[in-house]
Amino acid sequence: MNSTDLSVLKSAVNWLQAGHPVAVATVVQTWGSAPRPVGSWLAIRADGQVAGSVSGGCVEDDLIRRVQTEILTRDTPEMVVYGVTQQEAARFGLPCGGTLRLLVEPKPELAILEKLLEAIASHQITRRTVQVSTGKSSLSTGSRNDEFVCTELEMQTSYGPRWRMVIIGAGQLSLYTADFALASDFEVIVIDPREEYAEGLSRDDVIFYKGMPDDILLEIGVDPHTAVVALTHDPKLDDMALMEALRSPAFYVGALGSRKNTQARKERLLEFDLNQEQVERLHGPVGLYIGALTPPEIAVSILAEVIAVKYGVNIAK
Repeated sequence: MNSTDLSVLKSAVNWLQAGHPVAVATVVQTWGSAPRPVGSWLAIRADGQVAGSVSGGCVEDDLIRRVQTEILTRDTPEMVVYGVTQQEAARFGLPCGGTLRLLVEPKPELAILEKLLEAIASHQITRRTVQVSTGKSSLSTGSRNDEFVCTELEMQTSYGPRWRMVIIGAGQLSLYTADFALASDFEVIVIDPREEYAEGLSRDDVIFYKGMPDDILLEIGVDPHTAVVALTHDPKLDDMALMEALRSPAFYVGALGSRKNTQARKERLLEFDLNQEQVERLHGPVGLYIGALTPPEIAVSILAEVIAVKYGVNIAK
């Protein structure tokens, strides 16, 4: 679940707890160009207050009207489609003739949404299944590999941190990088054995491990949804983490350092039972070149490169 949809969930829970009638709309299918991916949420209160979006503003006004005048009076979900014809696409402002299919729940279950919010807060990936015919829903354990599913019988969506960034080092640059990673919907883990840095890191939104990076990486496991970024600038710590990360299926492995230091690091890593192919996976200097000078600017460049690799964008240094 991304940060936008998490705010929708929080709003829906708060409104329901306050006694407001609320409908929740989920994007279940798109054709052509669509501004929001499947699984995106919109919560609509009976008085027209909304949280989130399903189309970037193209269909929301009409959907609010339909929820207020028709859907909230019902007990079961309704499938709503916008942009079936070229004329409708133009009318609702859907870009490039796109089409949008939404499942609108007029009676979302507060108890289920509260448990879902608790699970997300605990960094648990959770799968929500909604029966289309009744609107009844249930929760189960999800995984990072879950796909969105919607059939005539049920809708299945997984929520929680689908992507993960492991940052080696708890210095200033690491904390800025953590902030941007959280905003980009990564679960963030920071590893640093140094006492002086461990004392200063106390955050609920970041998982912190005080230990040697290679040991912690083996303990938590690294999968294809994980990025590892080494930012201590201390070879004794960064290299130990990189030795494990480069052997792993992590989709991104990067390390702070100049081109000269990066080349020297690669030569060192070849001496530690890593082959040339594994060593060449290392992104260094870490981040896209944007002329960054300050820690926040460098953090932006790091996230830009990680996101590009995540989506398979070819980047040249």
